[in-house]
Amino acid sequence: MWTQTLTAMPFSPRTLPAMTLAATLAATLLAGPAQANPDALLDHELRRLHSSEVVDLQEQLGGAPLLLVNTASRCGFTGQFEGLEALHQRYGDRGLKVAGFSSNDFNQEIDEEGAAEVCFVNFGVTFDMFAPIPVSGDEAHPLFAELARQSEAPGWNFTKYLVDERGQVVAHFPSRVRPESPAIRRAIESLLDGE
Repeated sequence: MWTQTLTAMPFSPRTLPAMTLAATLAATLLAGPAQANPDALLDHELRRLHSSEVVDLQEQLGGAPLLLVNTASRCGFTGQFEGLEALHQRYGDRGLKVAGFSSNDFNQEIDEEGAAEVCFVNFGVTFDMFAPIPVSGDEAHPLFAELARQSEAPGWNFTKYLVDERGQVVAHFPSRVRPESPAIRRAIESLLDGE
């Protein structure tokens, strides 16, 4: 039947792939831009750091601007917990939610109890911290797989992702960019001001 249809059409079989591509492109343009799924990034449940409480990330973090960070307690950048807490305190009233995701992907996380002590006792962290998950490679948790798809995978601990209320990454900062840096504060303020 396909051969009969082809012979009856006023074009050669060689032009079919180009025509199919053109038809697909036209249909895509007529349908409009693809709609982002705001739940895709946060459609997960995770356990809080050193706790039995499991949190629905969409309920806890959804619909707000976010600063998401992969963390480790034995890293040269561990002192950034202080700056992350300062951002949480400074911009929390304006809607920013900071969330840390403990990970041993770079072999610098201690046991979970020790990680909790570093976060909550040593640095006084009050923002959401979650139990260790993989954040890079084939085993990355789907949250970090989506962050990587939208920007890039963490190259090290304390990679920071600024995400809008629709779950889209709007800025990404490597480990060496400290939370108190002007670049991060400008990006946060721009997001919060809707620019």
